[in-house]
This record gives sequence, C-alpha cells and structure tokens, in this order.
Amino acid sequence: MNRSQPHNLVREGLTAGAIGATAVAVWFLILDTIQGRPLYTPTVLGAALFSLLGPPMSESGALRVTGYTVFHYAVFCALGVLVVFLVHRSHREPNILAGLLVLLVTFEVGFYGFTALLSEPGLLGDIGWYQILLGNLLATVTMGTYVWRTHPLLGPDAAHALRGEE
Repeated sequence: MNRSQPHNLVREGLTAGAIGATAVAVWFLILDTIQGRPLYTPTVLGAALFSLLGPPMSESGALRVTGYTVFHYAVFCALGVLVVFLVHRSHREPNILAGLLVLLVTFEVGFYGFTALLSEPGLLGDIGWYQILLGNLLATVTMGTYVWRTHPLLGPDAAHALRGEE
C-alpha cells in the first residue's frame, strides 16, 4: 500500500494486533509443549487474571484459557489499532513517530512492571521473565514488520521525524 491507496485503520490495526497476539500465543504453546504441558501458560495467566478481577473462583482450566485468550487478543488488537492510528497520523505529521516510539517504550516498561506485579509467589507459576520478554519481542517484531510493509513511506517519515525537521 502507499499513500494514494486507501488504508482501513480498524482492519489494519486488528490485523497487526492479531499477528502480535498469535506470535505470543504460538511462542508459549511451543515452550509449554516442549516442557510437556501444553496450554500451561494461558491457564496460569488466566488464573492470575481472574484473581485480579475478584475473589478466586473455581473456574475450569478451559475457562481460564478461553478468558485469558479473549483478554490477550483484545489488548493486542487495541494496541494494534492505536499504533496504526498513530502511523496514519504520522503521514501528515511525521513528528508523531517520536511520540509513538515513546509510547511503545512506555508500554513495554509498563508491561514488565505488570508482570513483576503478578510475579508474587505462585501466581505465575514458573513462567520466567525471559520467556515473557522473548514473547513480547516476537510480538513487537511481527507487528512492526506488518505495519512497516503496509506503510512503505514509514521509513522516510521516521527519518524525517528523527532529524527533527518541521
């Protein structure tokens, strides 16, 4: 796509978010399967999510996995729409890309803080911080690649923004 072709913000954002969410889900499915416990990560994260929403319930493993998966995709899709919105705006105002960079760094730092909050003993089981870090990096690379390829002028706009030109 280029500037002369119409872009659909919602479609592109949902696609970017789904790509990132799927990359993370597949990453943890591979790790969990290698360790002999498929779906362990979404089960544990689902239990942690449900525990944050109220008193612990005796929800089933399937409910934990489903609930967490819906939450996981919703967050990634919302983030994808926000990123694509900012990229679309940056075509008119390239300096927005500097703000996008700050937003992404802030989101990553906030996510790791949230992970640390959930790291109280037993809440996240034995999911390592490095597994989460690699999953997030994978999501960032896959989402970024999709957005970069659907917006070929993003590179020149980013160079313009980094030079601080008006």
